Amino acid sequence: MTTSGLTSTKHNILQSLLRHGQAAAGQLAQELNLSTQAIRRHLNELEAEGLIEYQSVQQGMGRPQHLYQLSSAGRDRLRPQKYSEFAVSFLDTLAETAGKEQVSKVLEKQWQRKAAEYRTRLGSGNLKQRIAKLVQLRQEEGYMAELHQASPPKKQQFVLVEHNCAISDVAESYPSICGHELEMFAAVLPDCIVQRTQWINDGEHRCGYSIEKK
Repeated sequence: MTTSGLTSTKHNILQSLLRHGQAAAGQLAQELNLSTQAIRRHLNELEAEGLIEYQSVQQGMGRPQHLYQLSSAGRDRLRPQKYSEFAVSFLDTLAETAGKEQVSKVLEKQWQRKAAEYRTRLGSGNLKQRIAKLVQLRQEEGYMAELHQASPPKKQQFVLVEHNCAISDVAESYPSICGHELEMFAAVLPDCIVQRTQWINDGEHRCGYSIEKK
């Protein structure tokens, strides 16, 4: 059993759906090197547990194809052990006692401290080396982060994607935290233009950031 409480195969299926957003059984079978029949059995069990759902898509004249995706419960199952309930409760209490403006100041100060920590740990390598280190740090903090080359490829442009959010519950209650996070990335990479291209809070299946050398 994995930390998600699932068998390794089911855990891998959920992780694959987290990365892709949607996938058919055949695609999952090929990626995980399993038979389509075995994958379908696991998918049926995951659906029964409420961890995935599917959409039927008509392709050509054949039978509709099922495209599977994570349910909200499935996303929750993959989140690392977190203390978001305490964090949200703490911020709610702070808002009640000191006001929402004070909460905003606290969140901004927190990201400024995080940016300073990241800058120290990133060092002074080239852009790709620094972003790769940033991805590693985010992974260590529970974000399912990946680094990709921009499309079309540019030598000094990259895309940082995060398939899950370790502070999603906080972000739902205090969405301004995402703005501070974007400011943090820009402060960590002052020689770059950083823009958000995808946002989980907007209903997309991941957060994405374009990072381009100025």
